[in-house]
Amino acid sequence: MSLIVDGMNVIGSRPDGWWRDRRGAHRRLVDALGARGEPVTVVLDGSPHEIDVPDGVEVVFAPVADDEIAARAAPGVRVVTSDRGLAERVRAAGGEVEPAKAFRERLVF
Repeated sequence: MSLIVDGMNVIGSRPDGWWRDRRGAHRRLVDALGARGEPVTVVLDGSPHEIDVPDGVEVVFAPVADDEIAARAAPGVRVVTSDRGLAERVRAAGGEVEPAKAFRERLVF
């Protein structure tokens, strides 16, 4: 099963002042996803910037992450998000949804 992570949804649910260093928050998330050792695509809102990408991690910057993720949703795809509207779009395309909070609690970042 392919895994897509709604990066800003996972980052944004952390009460750690991430917005003061958005690029640093992106890097920490990508590093944590790489440490999991399984293939994953993380979609981030905003302009592209330099990130060291670990093996097995694909980083996609999109002006509207929800649209990018929904376009990739299909049977056999699991999407990590807590965005209700995006979750509905993913399920309508035959994908599965995992709540961001439960996923984030298993990450160390």
